[in-house]
Amino acid sequence: MATLAQWIEGARPRTLPAAISPILVGAGAAYQTGEFVWGYAALAALVALALQVGVNYANDYSDGVRGTDEVRVGPVRLVGQRLAAPRSVKVAAFTAFAIAGVLGLTLVTLSRLWVMIPVGAVAILAAWYYTGGSRPYGYLGLGEVFVFVFFGLVATLGTMATMTSLTAAGWWGAIGVGAIASAILVANNLRDIPTDSVTGKRTLAVRLGDRRTRIFYVALIGVAFVMTALAALTSPFALLALLAAPLVARPARAVLSGATGRDLIPALVGTGVLELAWSALLAVGLALGHHS
Repeated sequence: MATLAQWIEGARPRTLPAAISPILVGAGAAYQTGEFVWGYAALAALVALALQVGVNYANDYSDGVRGTDEVRVGPVRLVGQRLAAPRSVKVAAFTAFAIAGVLGLTLVTLSRLWVMIPVGAVAILAAWYYTGGSRPYGYLGLGEVFVFVFFGLVATLGTMATMTSLTAAGWWGAIGVGAIASAILVANNLRDIPTDSVTGKRTLAVRLGDRRTRIFYVALIGVAFVMTALAALTSPFALLALLAAPLVARPARAVLSGATGRDLIPALVGTGVLELAWSALLAVGLALGHHS
């Protein structure tokens, strides 16, 4: 039976910056317009966190029952390592999704942004079928698309839309945060190429191969900084996000040096830190643009 510490590790807390980051950017872009509601931003953050935890437990369950997590480098796998019953992990996933749903409905009701109801439902379905169901799209190389759309565009622009109309700055920020979030998954799948290839998990990294996956990772990080420059056209303070640039060095070095296995863990951790720092700095820069 899994301990509380193992359940917490199974929720993969290191991935939580990917949940908070788009909320920060969306909130900063909303503040730039002069229309900002703290309560809505807080609710959006809770929804994103619950959805991220749900995704992590769902992936643990689905990969575990398929046997693709039995030999893996990285965080605890509750099902794959037989630390918890599959049914318990599945219940944990759907409990997190239910919490996200209730909080999301509360936010939609308060903001009257009714279009987010079907969008939220699709997000939960996409979270489950990433590795769940008979033909999980995460096994077909589409995981990065899911992350970019839902943990980039939807989370950022959805947060902003609860408070104000969408702006160019919001779009640039959403694309940037989605690119870095996707880079986290690319680094994760780069690490897992050997085991995924054996188990038939055809991630984008498996399809691209080692070398092209490493190039793709760097390109995604580059996209975020291009978006920084575009966002600066709406507020020069957005250039504050460039202060996060030194944080690229460690993860990029791990990826470009040809590191494999556990040696790629710094790339995962470092990219998560980069995403949070870049998003926070961009959010501050956009918010300061309201006063410029």
